[in-house]
Amino acid sequence: MKRLAVLLVVAGALLAPAAASAHPLGNFTINRFSRVEISGHRLYVRYVLDMAEIPTFQAGHVDAGAYARRIARNTRLAVDGKAARLVPLGTALAHPPGAAGLRTTRLEVIFAGPRLNGQATISYRDDNYRDRIGWKEIVIGPKARSTSDELRAYPKNLLQSPPDVTSVRTQLAPTGGPDVPPALSGGKTLEAPDRVADSGFSSLVGRDHLSALVILASLAAAFFWGMAHALSPGHGKTIVAAYLVGRRGTPWHAAALGGIVTVTHTIGVFALGLVTLALSQFIVPDQLYPWLNLASGVLVVAIGATVFRSRFRQRRAHSHDHHDHEHEAPSRGSLVAVGISGGLLPCPSALVVLLAAISLHRVAFGMLLIVAFSAGLALSITGIGLVAVFAKQIFKRASFEGRLVRLLPAASALVILAAGLAMTLRALPKVS
Repeated sequence: MKRLAVLLVVAGALLAPAAASAHPLGNFTINRFSRVEISGHRLYVRYVLDMAEIPTFQAGHVDAGAYARRIARNTRLAVDGKAARLVPLGTALAHPPGAAGLRTTRLEVIFAGPRLNGQATISYRDDNYRDRIGWKEIVIGPKARSTSDELRAYPKNLLQSPPDVTSVRTQLAPTGGPDVPPALSGGKTLEAPDRVADSGFSSLVGRDHLSALVILASLAAAFFWGMAHALSPGHGKTIVAAYLVGRRGTPWHAAALGGIVTVTHTIGVFALGLVTLALSQFIVPDQLYPWLNLASGVLVVAIGATVFRSRFRQRRAHSHDHHDHEHEAPSRGSLVAVGISGGLLPCPSALVVLLAAISLHRVAFGMLLIVAFSAGLALSITGIGLVAVFAKQIFKRASFEGRLVRLLPAASALVILAAGLAMTLRALPKVS
């Protein structure tokens, strides 16, 4: 009894939010800010680079000077149509803590541009990390307001659609007085403490002491977070339910779907981790997500079309022989396709856990956490499938209008088709 009480206390502590943080724009983002200003006769640019956990992990050791030179090479400055150079004057570097014990990166660089003899037309463009998702902001003048406080505080209402400003064109003139470069940040200001609470799942891998009791409680907590994650938008819950209604789904089919989701999601996390570690020079992990979304959408459209075609053929056969044919049971191939569509998109938190486990030399523990998380996710989806199966059986036994019950499979096929088309249309602009 005492041991059970201890286990419950440990599990409660693991399920509670850990005293860690994560990047508010997500684990994949690389965020950039530029402030173009004049002091005396000299043009200056304050450049801020804010990298989330996964890009920081991929970067390894960050050499501030080397990064400053790389940033300068990928910015384009023109004064009255003539190209001008930006020269790094100073850098400041910090690594604020992120999710699962991983670090994030904040780098500030002050660049000096040319001297201006009078009013001039200034064109500035930031081509750094242009293929990476993240916040992109440019302001003009030393007192101009930054929406993100120079990447220190991201407005919550813009997190889903951050600004994408990578170039400006403006008129600037000397201000008089000496040429004084902008000051670099330091201390807490440089640390930029705008981080959100670390999710319960990703915080598990960073626990200080891993006794047998803590490991068991951690696996139970990972299972719980997987179940909770499955109830958030995505992972094909509607598709699974509609599919089992549209076919002659049984509890065994619902359980099989859950198992396929577990295997697919686990393999997806490990594969994305391999890409992050070994192929990051050729493939950027966050760029794979739109393609995975597109693949899921096309797969769901194909499933919906198959179910609808099957139901249409059965209705025609019924009209010819005047007998009510039961629609077909799910085939093995279609079950696999539905399960893959539900688990194909790996959870970013699971990838963070894997990378944190590698950095902490806890690879086996991290893999176990991911398997437990995927199993929890699959259990929720299995439960939804079972509800759909039993609800359909209740409908068949109840004294509802027969025509309404017979229309359910066809309606479910249309639901799958509509969901697949919506997924595909959302993914198309992001992969183009």
